[in-house]
Amino acid sequence: MKKYYYLLFSFALLFSCNDKKNASESPEPAISKNSVTLEKPFDKKWIEGTYETKPEENDSGECRLLLEITKTKNGYAYFLKTKTRELKGIATFKIQKYGEKYLILEGIKWDEYEGDISHEEENDSISDSKTSTKELEIPVGIEAGYSKDTLTIQNYGNSMNSYTKLSECGRKYIQLIKSQK
Repeated sequence: MKKYYYLLFSFALLFSCNDKKNASESPEPAISKNSVTLEKPFDKKWIEGTYETKPEENDSGECRLLLEITKTKNGYAYFLKTKTRELKGIATFKIQKYGEKYLILEGIKWDEYEGDISHEEENDSISDSKTSTKELEIPVGIEAGYSKDTLTIQNYGNSMNSYTKLSECGRKYIQLIKSQK
């Protein structure tokens, strides 16, 4: 009888070692060279739908946005409607190292961009003898963080990095809530 216990124990030990070996051999998710964006695929079905801003306290209604994300044969597309314009384009995705999901509305040019002015004094002292009229290139593409059926766009920056993405909305953070249909 003891032989059977030893045999059973040996098989259990052997199989438990094999499971650990297989688990340690499984590849880690690939991380891009800047160690920020994961390259492993993820399910994008979570993003499809219609999103709208909700009224805030003392809201004059100036920040009414509607965003529709739809699946196309080549990927995903968006339709963004504001008080003054309607925009269509391609929607792309990225997922950050710690699992944060982002939607990028490609092709939307920011309304204002002054760039990083935190080192402006240093740059001014260097170029005192030369008048620099270098124009900053205005960024294109609006990134929105996704969390629990809400897309959040940081609409404008601060005094050190001044920009405005959608000037028709005065909110610093635009939250678009997914409609439940």
